[in-house]
Amino acid sequence: MSTKPALSFWQIWNMCFGFLGIQFGFALQNANVSRIFQTLGADVADIPILWIAAPLTGLIVQPIVGHYSDRTWNRLGRRRPYFLVGAVLTTLALLYMPNAPALWIAAGLLWIMDASINVSMEPFRAFVGDQLPPRQRPLGYAMQSFFIGMGAVVASLLPWLLTQLGFSNTPGPSGIPDTVKYAFYAGAAVLLGAVLWTVLSTREYPPEALLAFDESAPSATPSIDAKAAQRHGLWWTLAGVIGALLLGSRHGDHELYLLAGGMIVYGLSLLWLSRSQRGDSPVHSPSKANMLSQVMSDLYTMPDAMRRLAWVQFFSWFALFAMWIYTTAAVTAVHYGSTDTHSAAYNEGANWVGVLFAAYNGFAAVAAVVIPLMVRRLGLRISHLINVWLGGAALLSFLFIRDPHWLLLSMVGVGFAWASILSLPYALLSDNLPAQKMGVYMGIFNFFIVIPQLLAASVLGVLLKVFFHGQPIYALVLGGASLIVAGLCVLRVREPANPTMQTAMTTEASS
Repeated sequence: MSTKPALSFWQIWNMCFGFLGIQFGFALQNANVSRIFQTLGADVADIPILWIAAPLTGLIVQPIVGHYSDRTWNRLGRRRPYFLVGAVLTTLALLYMPNAPALWIAAGLLWIMDASINVSMEPFRAFVGDQLPPRQRPLGYAMQSFFIGMGAVVASLLPWLLTQLGFSNTPGPSGIPDTVKYAFYAGAAVLLGAVLWTVLSTREYPPEALLAFDESAPSATPSIDAKAAQRHGLWWTLAGVIGALLLGSRHGDHELYLLAGGMIVYGLSLLWLSRSQRGDSPVHSPSKANMLSQVMSDLYTMPDAMRRLAWVQFFSWFALFAMWIYTTAAVTAVHYGSTDTHSAAYNEGANWVGVLFAAYNGFAAVAAVVIPLMVRRLGLRISHLINVWLGGAALLSFLFIRDPHWLLLSMVGVGFAWASILSLPYALLSDNLPAQKMGVYMGIFNFFIVIPQLLAASVLGVLLKVFFHGQPIYALVLGGASLIVAGLCVLRVREPANPTMQTAMTTEASS
């Protein structure tokens, strides 16, 4: 058999079902961690740096997991061992997070939780590429978007629903309301159960079978210009050092040290790559190359489609990160008129943010059905442009809407943008990746999700203080503008050469 057989609807359902649980935990984190931080005494200006755990762990963990999962094969398979380990660790973090006695413990638990979520999440993206033929991959990613939406709807609504059921929504002795605690407990159970469903109900192709399927992009790695890599590495390192020195001399905001540090790390990684490409280097031989040199080599020579999509992802995820970390502070301050985390108004507003987050995820689940129809008529690029522009307009509308109930209308646009961001870039990319490197390239693609989040954590607090008098509502405005730019960037990406990719999203969904 030279091509992968098509899977049935229910087989694709089972292989994607675990994403419901992962997103359940992810949505609880997004909707409630800022609330927990503020309750434990965090200043609004410090929230971005506390959230640094999320993008930084993704930047480190996902390429490592991708690299090793490409090389894993045991009784559980190739990707499923990572699903299971990540789910168990995330479950433990969810159980303890709402009981954190101090801010530094909550921040540490966020690191553990996000690292564990990433251990499970990254292989799920590669799992679709492994298991499905090219014409079904868009359906697989759309199915993941559907489960992401459904899981996040319930998870984001949980504190509000528990309030309606009579659970206390006022801070207890620990400072965290019972509604938040029991929401996290329920999330832990759902996450572990959903991932176990996928682990037990699916099977994987062994490595030799994947290599036999003649459907992936050419796997030959382009040659690397060691001198150019060295030159770029020196420039990035020098720029980072100069930036750090300037911040030190002017007593700059400590968040910006993260940006300078990131430039230095990237520069040093390029210098390591240039050294590994020299003929006399002990890691020059592919058989002796270590993980860092291999990952950096794949990053430096990534396919052109990935390079162009990087800018789309950059501006999209900068906007999403701004929304996740500032919506609670913005809505409670502007629409409920309170910044006191122990007041009834603040906690009512924080619960409403959970409803809003549930709403945009619910609309995303609907969009996962509508987007294939858009793609069939308009193509992948124009469909993605329209969807992210809807999201941009939605975030901008927070500045003008004053009745919090009308913010539900804004969530329609956010939902379509979210569903599109989770599916169409992967549909544009997947046919350009070799099967034997699907995991590591999906991990590298994640760089362009987490780097903008690191940038947001570095500069958003500073931008708000310098230009917007510390008002968090303007973080959402910056996010809206960023989504508009993301839509323009997608016009630089070529449509896939394989026309079945676009039609499959509709024909498979209707079968």
